[in-house]
Amino acid sequence: MKVALYARVSTERQQERGTISSQLDALRAAADADGHEVVEEFIDDGYSGSRLDRPALDRLRDAAEAGVLDGVICLAADRLARVYAYQVLIIEELARFGVSVRFLEGPAHGEDPQTTLLVQMQGVIAEYERAKIAERYRRGKLYRARQGEIPFWKTSYAHRRVVPADGGPARIEVFEPEAEIVRWIFDAYVEKGRSVRQISFDLLDRGIPSPTGKPIWGTSTITRLLRNEAYIGTVYYNRREHYHGNGRRGARNRKTRHRERPREEWIPIPVPAIVDRDTFARVKQVSRDNSKWSPRGAEWGVWLLRGLIECGHCHLGCNCHRMRGRNGTWHRYYYCRGHDPLRTKAGLGRCPERNIRADELDEYVFAQVRQTLLDPRQLIAAEHAVIAGAPANENELVATQLKRLDSALQTNERERARLIDAYQAGLLEL
Repeated sequence: MKVALYARVSTERQQERGTISSQLDALRAAADADGHEVVEEFIDDGYSGSRLDRPALDRLRDAAEAGVLDGVICLAADRLARVYAYQVLIIEELARFGVSVRFLEGPAHGEDPQTTLLVQMQGVIAEYERAKIAERYRRGKLYRARQGEIPFWKTSYAHRRVVPADGGPARIEVFEPEAEIVRWIFDAYVEKGRSVRQISFDLLDRGIPSPTGKPIWGTSTITRLLRNEAYIGTVYYNRREHYHGNGRRGARNRKTRHRERPREEWIPIPVPAIVDRDTFARVKQVSRDNSKWSPRGAEWGVWLLRGLIECGHCHLGCNCHRMRGRNGTWHRYYYCRGHDPLRTKAGLGRCPERNIRADELDEYVFAQVRQTLLDPRQLIAAEHAVIAGAPANENELVATQLKRLDSALQTNERERARLIDAYQAGLLEL
């Protein structure tokens, strides 16, 4: 019997029931004891069981649909999913493809009505426990924030979270070496009229590493620093909320997304100020003036692949810009971020790849996508290549199509039998 192993550890430390390695050891031992062949191990390390969009779980479901599995072994039902409805969805989906599910800590699903009920009850209890722990944790942090305590660990650049030796409440202190850099950035932007990009070069010249330790300060990092109200003495807790969205870039590979709550829900917490409020207010005015007269306002056109392509040489992302040709005609281009003089000055080298005409690349990619979508055989081949790690041959494609058709026929037969039973029992009328 060909089986897959599924292991998961959530992001919440309180809910971890063991490391990934310990789960896999138990799963491998169970598969070996039963004489099963382990086809693949699917691991979601750092993903909450309250979500369905987990990379390894998605690949497991795809593998089951492709017919390469006969069974799945998992430590417990709450490792598969903590939400009962999700457990049922996954187990029933796998069953449609002829894949059984076995939990080491609990009965195998579907052995008989009693064991099925037990698995369902375990799922309901796990979901309740998860919700209870999460709600207590959330309300506890909100209460601490309203009391002026520091319920978070991560602080802004130039601030440090300090916990007293006597175990008292944590406090925020200014880290003076970095605070001097913050004041210098505000002064350069407001008083000296330096742009954010010029400040990036200045910091590189001074050899000051970024907050993440890299030699280059990104323009977005400096922009966020200039807008951070923590530097005038206030940080806000409960400012953002987590949610699971379907963004255009694909939320299946994203652990979580954020959006701002209404401002009246924010909880202000006082912290030591680094710059005065007048300087901070002037930053907003300078930023508005710069945006008004920035040449970037002239960047026009639709960038079909903005944020979606990377350089084939250095694998950095690509930016967009336009250039005027010798005949005065404007053209749009994608160019590698490795062309940035800031990277060259930092000693990171310059990418040798040339700029690419945006209209030509957009047209080519659109044509390829259209051709693929209109050819189901290419879609099946691509799916098989992702699952198996190698392109599928002609026989494999035909076998996959036949298996899917057979599965659909079996599903229709089961539904037909249910309708007949319901009619014979007097539950339906013609």
